[in-house]
Amino acid sequence: MKRHVKRLFARDADQVLTRSDLTVALATLEARIKAKPGKPRLKPKQSPVEFAARFAIEKALQQRRYCNAFALWRTCRNKNCRRQRVCVGDAHVCLQHGLVTVPPEVQTRVRRDILEATPKNIGAPERAARQCMPLDFYKQGGGTR
Repeated sequence: MKRHVKRLFARDADQVLTRSDLTVALATLEARIKAKPGKPRLKPKQSPVEFAARFAIEKALQQRRYCNAFALWRTCRNKNCRRQRVCVGDAHVCLQHGLVTVPPEVQTRVRRDILEATPKNIGAPERAARQCMPLDFYKQGGGTR
């Protein structure tokens, strides 16, 4: 009996996932129908506060990407970085100290590789952060709009 119940639960779980996807699709369809017909729905503009928050998050992620791409964890003082072979500490400080050892050609090549891997439909704050060179994060203004 327990095996039969387990099989039913497993089968039901798959169906529930399918049902939830269908529910989400129907809800979005219903929301589109309720929108005013005849007028194109434009996305609302992003507030400067939301832009700055999303830019700051992507900036921190981008700094960590640069640290890992330049393998700055090899000379890091933090034992956890060397042990895990990735930057797990403060990427801002690590990148700032490590930029003097990385040639500009390598910085440009890594930036180009990151931009090529960036999806075309990424948001404006994320795109702005990913287009920054490593040194741009430390200039006055931090690379925001």
